[in-house]
Order: sequence, then C-alpha cells, then structure tokens
Amino acid sequence: MKAGFRISFFGSSLVSAYWNGAATYYRGLIRALSKRGACITFFEPDAHGRQQHRDIADPPWAAVRIYQPEENAVFQALEEARGSDLIVKASGIGVFDTLLEAAVLDARTPGTLVAFWDVDAPATLDRIAANPADPFRALIPRYDVIFTYGGGNPVVEAYERAGARRCVPIYNALDESTHGPVPPDLRFASDLAFLGNRLPDREARVEQFFFTAADRLPHCRFLLGGSGWDGRPVPQNVKRLGHVYTADHNAFNCTPRAVLNINRESMARYGFSPATRIFEAAGAGACIITDHWEGIGQFLAPEQEILVAHDGADVAEHLDRLTPEQALLIGQTARRRILAEHTYRHRAEQVEKTLDAFSLRSQLETAPA
Repeated sequence: MKAGFRISFFGSSLVSAYWNGAATYYRGLIRALSKRGACITFFEPDAHGRQQHRDIADPPWAAVRIYQPEENAVFQALEEARGSDLIVKASGIGVFDTLLEAAVLDARTPGTLVAFWDVDAPATLDRIAANPADPFRALIPRYDVIFTYGGGNPVVEAYERAGARRCVPIYNALDESTHGPVPPDLRFASDLAFLGNRLPDREARVEQFFFTAADRLPHCRFLLGGSGWDGRPVPQNVKRLGHVYTADHNAFNCTPRAVLNINRESMARYGFSPATRIFEAAGAGACIITDHWEGIGQFLAPEQEILVAHDGADVAEHLDRLTPEQALLIGQTARRRILAEHTYRHRAEQVEKTLDAFSLRSQLETAPA
C-alpha cells in the first residue's frame, strides 16, 4: 500500500463499543492498515448513546469525524470523503444506512475505489433474499469489492449470485496491542463467562447454550456480560454484569476457568464466521468453549485449541470435566495459533493484496498496446 493511501470509512463507531460489536474489529483492522501506510478518516454518527459511552479517545492512527444524525450532515461528510483512494460503507451504522449505500457510490471520482464492508453478511444476504425489491440488491454490482466480516465460501457465493464483482472475507483477528494475558480480577471470578449483547437472533441460542448449562451445574458460577439482559430472568448461579467496557475485556477473558462463545443464529447457519470474542479470548490465553459452526478448524483446532459444543448439555459436560490445568493448556495452545496466523497484521496484508490487484488491473488497462 503506497504511503498516504487515503481511506474514508463510514461505520457505526470507532471510539465506542456500546451496542457496537464491530468496534474492536474496526480498531484492529484500521490500526493495522495505518501501520502499512494508509491515512484513514472514520466517519461515525452521534447516535445510540455511543458517544456517551466511549471506550477510547480519538486514536492517533485514524482521524475521527463525528456527524449529527441529519441528512445534510451525512452529505457534508461525503463531500469530505470525495477524492479518497478508497471509500468504505460498512453495514449496520444505524443511521441513514440506505442513503449511504447509494451515496458513497455517487461520491466516486476517477481513481477512487468504493467498497461495501459487511459486518453481518448472513443477515444482509437473508434480507435481500427475502425481499427482491430491497434497494441494496441493485447496488451490489456497482461496488468495486464487497468485504465481509466472515462467512467463507457460502457468503462469497451468495454475494456473487447477487452480482458482486468480487467478494473477499476479511475475518476477525487479534489486535495484539489491546488484547493479551493480564492478572486475574476477582470481579470476574467464575467457572464460565459469556459476553454478548441481548439480540433477537442470539437470545434463543444463549438460552440453549448458556442458561441450560447453568441450570445443569448449580454448583458452578456463571457470568453474563453485555447490554440488554437486565430484565431477563436468569438462573440463581448467573451474575449479570451489564455492559463490559473494552478496557476490562482482558480480565474478563483471563479470570474465569473458561469463556463461552455463542454465534448468532444466522452466522452459525452460514458458518465460517468466528466472532471477534474468539480471537480476543484466545489472544488472552483463555480456554474457549464455542457453539458448533462449520469452519472452526480453519481458525482453531477442536479439542486441542478450542472446545466445541452442540448444545447446553455439551457445554455443561465440558465444564464439569475441565480442570484448571487443562484449561490453561488449551488457552496457551490457542494463543500460539492465533499469534502465528490470525492477527490484524495478517488481515491488513490481505486487504492490501486485494486493493493492489485493482491497481495492477488499472495499470494494465491504461498501458499502451
């Protein structure tokens, strides 16, 4: 990537993880791209209470532009982005998404690439499959590239059937600068901890994998982190923590005997969609128990680097026989694998190769015969 390559990125929030599960994905990826010479401006709306629940100050590796949730403010931000080498519209911003999906394409100038970055591809693909008149469907072929948060071949093939010129999964990864081993913290002392906001297509799976396991192991301590769970009845051995700020994620991952990953229903169905939490927890050396989804072995080896469960009974069985020594060994083995293959440095290299291919194609097309 040439020094000074200018990226304008429209996303939910870079500075707040409040109701924003993609925050650490954005941070790790954008920080890594910055190290490779990119100059990134991140445009985010002042919406959903995120600015009131910031996790970080404006970082040195990206300029943050916060715009008001008003149409004229959106167009002012787009005007600032005009002329960039790459303009990115991420899914799920939560404010003027439909407008931005079309407007970033209209902001294209000669020499500008425009990408759609789908941080919830299964939900997007299910949505356009259910509604052929969805306005985003007609825009897909106009983007130079669709990047996705995950999904593997099933997502790539679905996007190509919808007319995408190119679809490239850029998976979650470990940001070594923010996630790693720390001393235990008594606030998070437990046998099993789960961190995830309460969402419609996740709640039934949390019931199946987390609450069922808690019911089966009344002598064990369970921690539930994330927003939205306050009004939800839970077993007596489950402690609700509410929103867990990113500054506490390492201690949350390092302290319990094991941590649980539960994919949302759509991501589990498509497979090849490891959650950010898996890489953060493995990077901290945690022993992870995950719900089953296709493609796990591409990232961590089942039974050696991660434990796999098909339901709450499996979770309870894993936890019932898991010794602290076994948990430590699994966590250490997972951390070595993640550092070797799955950091944001690896992901940024993949993004750069994808963008370089466009540059090479342009040179070939403009070269004299």
